[in-house]
Amino acid sequence: MTTMREIPPEQSLIEYPSAFPIKVMGAQVPGFLEAIVEVACRFDPGFDPATVESRPSKGGNYLGLTITVTATSREQLDALYRTLTAHPMVKIVL
Repeated sequence: MTTMREIPPEQSLIEYPSAFPIKVMGAQVPGFLEAIVEVACRFDPGFDPATVESRPSKGGNYLGLTITVTATSREQLDALYRTLTAHPMVKIVL
């Protein structure tokens, strides 16, 4: 089993805390935006839903969202990515 190596804080490319944009794509269905906002708020209590940027796909079947959270640690970001990628409505997280 392969495990990720821990990156020492001094080697991280991200300074904490910082505004960190995450792109989330899923099917354009009722509740998708609200579900992603709920996850963002769980990891960033100060998250402002009004800052979510959305862009529908050309065919209108998918919705791309950009959420910008306040990243406070590598552990927080890892947990947020794991939660988003495991969400049944999410197709891709970048």
